Amino acid sequence: MSIITVNNLTKVFTTVEKQPGFRGSLRSLFKPQHSQVEAVKGITFSIADGERLAFIGPNGAGKSTTIKMLVGILYPSQGQAQVLGKTPWQERQALSYQIGSVFGQKSQLWYHLPPADSFDLLAHIYELEPFAYRERLAELVEIFEVEPYLNTPVRKLSLGQRMRCEIAASLLHRPRILFLDEPTIGLDVVVKQRIRDLILHLNQEEGVTIFLTSHDAGDVEVLCHRAMVINYGAVIYDGGVNDLKHTYLRTKTISLKLGTPWRGFEFAGVSLLKQKGYGVKLEVDTDVASIESVMAQLLSQYTIVDINIDNPPMESIIAQIYERTPESRSPAVSASSLAVE
Repeated sequence: MSIITVNNLTKVFTTVEKQPGFRGSLRSLFKPQHSQVEAVKGITFSIADGERLAFIGPNGAGKSTTIKMLVGILYPSQGQAQVLGKTPWQERQALSYQIGSVFGQKSQLWYHLPPADSFDLLAHIYELEPFAYRERLAELVEIFEVEPYLNTPVRKLSLGQRMRCEIAASLLHRPRILFLDEPTIGLDVVVKQRIRDLILHLNQEEGVTIFLTSHDAGDVEVLCHRAMVINYGAVIYDGGVNDLKHTYLRTKTISLKLGTPWRGFEFAGVSLLKQKGYGVKLEVDTDVASIESVMAQLLSQYTIVDINIDNPPMESIIAQIYERTPESRSPAVSASSLAVE
């Protein structure tokens, strides 16, 4: 059953064109010239109950505008959308009791108050019954392991601690859909994995539908089974993450800090991207060589002080989609049409 349906959703912003120079500024003030920017271009899709969707694209692609329409903050210029049977921009208040949102760069916790006080305030906002709230809070505190800093002001928490509290706060009212905008931004590898584990737990144990935006390919690979790529306001890919991974996530970057001088490295599928002093960056084509085999060979030849393995940036993946499907700038492209022949 689809709990989000979007049909020909479009958003056009009207902007004032600024003229250069002093006289141009006066003309812009008294006789403004207007132009229109189509941020979202007639997109259509649906999301099933319990699904984990990665809604990805570069900055300015239309992701945030789409999300703001789906949660009722923005009115569309054209098209329709239903979220849990409601039109978001017409029934925003009623919908807010059934959805949650977490924005990596915007907190819903009060900065100078401890999380416990923010949780109490949110319980009043969502009109939760005291007993049900206490029971739910105890459950979330245990799952997210936030008890040690429940009474510490938010301003004194680390980013990882705050993000766990942010997600817990968004779940107090038991939402059916959770919108996550860059939930792991700025976090170290260990904390990222912890956040991902918690999100998977919510989906598997409580059936929460996950609508994720992220620039981290690792978030998409670990958390989601479906990916939708949007660019220039249009959906250019909609298919399985496994298909996306097989077709586009075919390289990984290994960054090394060596304990011995660099003497070169010959291995099929591995190319040198950068080398300076004891620092080395390699690119591995995972279709040719596995990360495990490359690491085993490196360890046999060098003393390694530090290592980091990364996916290619999301912008690189999107660029590859464009290179493979130049016609994809307007219609959505299915997973099958993007598959390697």
